[in-house]
This record gives sequence, structure tokens and C-alpha cells, in this order.
Amino acid sequence: MSNTSSEFIPFTRPSFNQETIEAVAEVLRSGWVTSGPKLAEFESTLSKYFGGRPVRCFANGTATMKIALQVAGIGEGDEVITTPISWVATSNVILSVGAKPVFVDIDPVTRNIDLDKVASAVTSKTKAIMPVYLAGLPVDMDKLYSLAKQHQLRVIEDAAQAFGSQWQGKKIGSFGDLVSFSFQANKNLTTIEGGCLVLNNGDEAKLAEKFRLQGLTRQGMDGMDVDVLGGKDNLTDVNAVIGLQQLKQLPAYQTRRTALARQYFDSIRAEIKSTGFDIQLELPVENFTESNWHMFQVVLPVEQLNCDRAQIMTELKELGIGTGVHYPAITGFTLYKNQGYQTSSTPIAERIGKSILTLPLFPGMKDQDIARIASGLVEILQKHYKK
Repeated sequence: MSNTSSEFIPFTRPSFNQETIEAVAEVLRSGWVTSGPKLAEFESTLSKYFGGRPVRCFANGTATMKIALQVAGIGEGDEVITTPISWVATSNVILSVGAKPVFVDIDPVTRNIDLDKVASAVTSKTKAIMPVYLAGLPVDMDKLYSLAKQHQLRVIEDAAQAFGSQWQGKKIGSFGDLVSFSFQANKNLTTIEGGCLVLNNGDEAKLAEKFRLQGLTRQGMDGMDVDVLGGKDNLTDVNAVIGLQQLKQLPAYQTRRTALARQYFDSIRAEIKSTGFDIQLELPVENFTESNWHMFQVVLPVEQLNCDRAQIMTELKELGIGTGVHYPAITGFTLYKNQGYQTSSTPIAERIGKSILTLPLFPGMKDQDIARIASGLVEILQKHYKK
């Protein structure tokens, strides 16, 4: 099989229509391009989306998580329970406020933090739990908040990949404690770079505003004051207007992502069946009511193969198919190994981190792209299958 002449399929690509381009041009022509009226409109619109909860936007999804920790009062000597399978920003922000990440192993099916293992990780220093909704699939929210209540923990939801996801018919972010979303370029809703934090009340929202702009407290015409240590994490009107346009298109994007995910399941299973081999490729949870299908990830059967993941990715690229790795276990990074963390302490995360593969999934894909990817992937797996 050779698809080298076919158009290259990246693992993701953002979608922008002409209306979005014109809206950005209008902001540029207005002369007000930093945080201003469009940001206020975006935050107000997001608040309505989340059922009236306060929402504040930031320059990126890393800032949203760090400020969530600060709003929750997490600091030096505190512990925060989280997952080792995530973008490293999740644990980096815990370190950045002086706290300690405590990694709990993942569920091999959902690939999210195993909530059944959380209680045994709680100590007198534990102040919060930070779950991650990998590829947009939420954890069991009832169990999460029951655990938090039982152990008197704050919950900071790393919902970076879960904009548009639901739990039992309720939007992620419309309930719970502090909920952080990313609007980075590969997310289901993008502002190019950016993020938002859903908060509990006006006091938390005001504190978040201080943290995002140097701790500034405005005091009218007579002057100003700074009473907390903040940074420079505000979102611009250029980004905000893109977000406003993306919100209009989100329902159509979600419908398309779900349809593409369904095709992946059907196509991959049909291709594997046609080989006659028992290829143990692990597919994601087949959840079409709660996941937003931010990514479609498979776990390669590396023990059945005579090659590694890198070789599979190389051969897919030769067929014009881009892939990604989301994510290796955080505990394997040098920064964390130097602090005493070991991947062996979370063996399921270690295994999945070494064999997970992200396949292309974005609204602009064609139906035939899925068939091409499924065919190419299974053909490569069959070629390297240990007979």
C-alpha cells in the first residue's frame, strides 16, 4: 500500500471560517487589540454557556491552572493528587506554587486517574485533587466530588481537553469546583492560545483577575495598589473574538468529531478482522454522550510487535499520516526523576505512556481519511506482527 502521493493528514488542524477572519480584522482596525470589550463579551458568553458561573480568561491554559491553585490557596508544603498521564503543565504548575504533585496510577480503560486509588494517596498535607480528562473523557464526577468531600479537598479540574464534554447531561464546567480549560490551537474550541477558568463566586473571580495582571487592585482616579503577587496572563481582544466565533461553530464541530470517531471504531475493527490476526490494539472508551472526542488515541500492542512505536509513527508518516504522543508518563521526565519520582510507581501509566498513539481527528477531515488511516495503521501492525 502506498499513499505517498495523497495529501498529508496532520494529527490535528484548527478550523477558521471567513467570518472569523473578518471579525479579527475588525478588532485590528478598531485600535483596541489587548484586553477590552471583546474579552468582556467572551467572558460573559462563556459564563452563560456554563450556566451563569463566573468565568475569567487567560493567555494560556497553563496560567488558568496555576491561578486556580493560587485561588484555592495551594502553596508551599501542600500536596496535590494528580495523574502521570497528561501534558507536563499539569504537574509543573503544582511545583510552581511550591506544592508537591502526588501521582496516582491510571485506569487502563479510561486512561484517566484511577479514583479508586486516590484515597490511599491522601495525607495530612493533601489539599487538592487535580484530575485530567484525557482526550475529553471526564472521570466519574460523582465519585470525584464524593472523594473530595470525604477528605475535605479542593478540586481543580484540568479540563484542558474537555470543552464541550458532559457528565450525565451537564456540561463540564457548569458544576463542581474550579474548572480549567485550554483554548490552545489544537483544542475543540481555540483562541490560538488562551484558556479560561470557571470559578465559584465573585470573590474568587476578583482574586483571579488580580493574579492575571500583576496583582493589581484598581482604586479609581486616585491611584492603584498591588496586594498579591501576580503575573501577566491576560487574554487579548484578538484572541477573544476568535473564541466568540468558535463558540458559534462548536455544535457543528462536535457533531463532526463524533461522526469521525464512530468511523474510526468501525474502520479499525473491520481492518483488524480482515487480517485474520488477533491484533490486540486497545481502542478508547466508546463513549458518545460524554466525551467531546478531542483526540482519538489507541494503545499499540507493542509486545506483539517486532518494532517500537517510533517505527510505527515513521511508517505512517511515509503514508502521509501524521500522529502524536499524548502522553509519556510525567514521572519519566528528567525534572521529575531528579526529584525522586519513578515510573515504576505507576505501572499502568508507564505501560500506556510508552505505547499510546494519537491518530488524526479534526472537523475538517474527510470520511475517506479515516478509512485510509485505519487501513495504513493495521497494515503496518500486521507487517510487524510477531508470527
